[in-house]
Amino acid sequence: MQLFYQPDILAGVLELNKEESLHCVKVLRHQVGDQINVVDGRGSLFEVRLTEAKTKKCTFKIINHKRDPEKSYYIQIAIAPTKNIERMEWFVEKAIEIGVNEISFFFGKHSERRQLKLERIERKAISAMKQSERYAMPTINLYDDFETLAKHIPANFFRFIAHVDKNNPLHLIDAAIPNDKYCVFIGPEGDFSEQELKLAAKHKFTKVSLGKSRLRTETAAFVACHTLNLINL
Repeated sequence: MQLFYQPDILAGVLELNKEESLHCVKVLRHQVGDQINVVDGRGSLFEVRLTEAKTKKCTFKIINHKRDPEKSYYIQIAIAPTKNIERMEWFVEKAIEIGVNEISFFFGKHSERRQLKLERIERKAISAMKQSERYAMPTINLYDDFETLAKHIPANFFRFIAHVDKNNPLHLIDAAIPNDKYCVFIGPEGDFSEQELKLAAKHKFTKVSLGKSRLRTETAAFVACHTLNLINL
C-alpha cells in the first residue's frame, strides 16, 4: 500500500505538499478521481479521492478515516548520536519499522558529535513511516545533555540505562514488564561517563545488559527497541 503524508489533514488541509504531489503525479501517474491513502503521522489513515492532480499541488476529499488502535505500552529510546550520522538514520528507520513512540537524542560527556540537524532525521522518519505502512511517526527531540533529558522522563516510566558491569548482569528482557512505559538510555561510542552513571543512579535508572556482545551505539538502540516490542507481543 502506497502512503502519502499530510500532518494537518484533520485541521482541514486537504492537499499534498509539492514533494508528495510530484511523487503522486509524476512517479505514480495518479489522476483526478484516483483513490489514494494519506496518513497524518498521528495514528490516522485516510482514504481520499483526488480532486486536482498537478505536480505542484494535489487536492483531495476524504472518503474514509480510521485510526490505528492505541497500544498498551510506550517505548522511548534515548540515544547519543554517533559521529557518523548515517548510523543514526539507519537506527531511526529500523526503530520505526519495528515500533517506537519516541526517540530522544542527547549529547553525552564522551560524544564525538556535538551537533545534530533534526530536519534531516525527520525526513528519514517520514519516509520510514510510509514505507513500513505505519500511521504514526514517533516524537523526535534533542536535549543538550544527559541530565536535562533524564529530568524530562515521566515518573511512571521504567527507566533503564544500557550499561552493565560484572556485578550487574540483569538483561533488559528480564527487567522490563509487558504493557508498560519504558525509556532506555544508550550511550555514545565512548560510553557513559562516571558522572553520568552517578546521575542515572540519582534519577533511579536500572542498569541493564543487552547481551554478551559489545554493541555499536545504533545496534544497542535497535536491540533495546526490538526487545521491548518482543515482550509486548
